[in-house]
Amino acid sequence: MRTVRNIHERVIEAPAETVGALLDRLSSDDDPVFPTPAWPAMRFDRPLGVGAEGGHGPVRYRVGAYDPGSRLRFDFAPPSNGFHELTVEPLGPGRCRVRHTLEQTQHGTEALAWALAFRFAHDTVVEEVFDNIERVATGSLRRAVRWSPWVRLLNRLMWDKPVEVDLPARARLARTAFERTDFTDAWQLEILPGMPEDPRAWERVLAFPVVARGDGEVLLGKDAGHLDFRASILVDQGHVTLSTVVTTHNPVGRAYFAVVKRVHPVMARAMLRRTHRRLALSTPSAGSRERFHRAADTAAAEVAAP
Repeated sequence: MRTVRNIHERVIEAPAETVGALLDRLSSDDDPVFPTPAWPAMRFDRPLGVGAEGGHGPVRYRVGAYDPGSRLRFDFAPPSNGFHELTVEPLGPGRCRVRHTLEQTQHGTEALAWALAFRFAHDTVVEEVFDNIERVATGSLRRAVRWSPWVRLLNRLMWDKPVEVDLPARARLARTAFERTDFTDAWQLEILPGMPEDPRAWERVLAFPVVARGDGEVLLGKDAGHLDFRASILVDQGHVTLSTVVTTHNPVGRAYFAVVKRVHPVMARAMLRRTHRRLALSTPSAGSRERFHRAADTAAAEVAAP
């Protein structure tokens, strides 16, 4: 058994009220602080407040204390124990200190997992939270945190895996691709905040020509003498779904696909997961998106002004 106490802090050249207002938006739809989509979003079962339950990725906790604008404490859900806490401390009219404290008593495998993996991911996420606060509150960032090769590997290993779903009702292009369908499957991932919702951004999941486009859907595919296949990429209701439909034409096609369909699910999941992560890591940070929206709002207001 060991007790871990992990502390990060940063001085921000902005008023405590400004920084506190950013923390109050944690887990909201327009959260400007938590580093999504490079990491799983922080989400709760209700608006931010004492008693709200949720977390980010596999880390589960509830809001144990909340003083708007100055303090947020998250208590880890059983069987874990301990807490992590964000505080804002005024240092003068235009400066403040943001501190993140994690304290936890760890046992056995939990202590080993922290020492080998979670500590490195945790430290990076916290520093990225500070980066976003600094970006938005001051309008600039002195030096962004850099991922080590180990953190990049951990991020890759911890990335969400697609889940199998029924062929979506709104995947109309896939549903009407063939008169007769001999094989169908569909794999789905959540679209994290900031990720593109235009299906054209997802076309590189597969290196096949586009056959058709529809409402939130792109259909790719290829015809051959022994079988035809179509792959549908549907972006709908906060998820991206990769669906495959196949029709065979003769015994050669049926024999060929009897072999291919054994490895197809592995390949489909891998291609969707790889594209999902690539798009997430190429998406601007939450802080950068917030700055862009603020600049756009300012420009629109100036244009509308008499």
